[in-house]
Amino acid sequence: MKRTHAALAASFALSLAALAGSVHADEAKTPMEKCYGVAQAGKNDCAAGPGTTCAGTSKVDYQGNAWVLVKKGTCTTIETPKGHGSLEAKS
Repeated sequence: MKRTHAALAASFALSLAALAGSVHADEAKTPMEKCYGVAQAGKNDCAAGPGTTCAGTSKVDYQGNAWVLVKKGTCTTIETPKGHGSLEAKS
């Protein structure tokens, strides 16, 4: 009986691992683009302009020169209290 449970558990674990791998592979195929002005403070992906170095260094919410990667075609539809996302850095 214990061998059956162990075999079922192993089979289930392998199935989950395979499913997770295929989902991750689909995400990798999704075209992404930089979207400026939509990141929360400290949540940007990189290049937040003067006074910052890279990921997680934006100082304020919706900093115009800080970007995050979003699905291609969605950036300008993202609305924030400071306006919509932009494909180019804002001042």
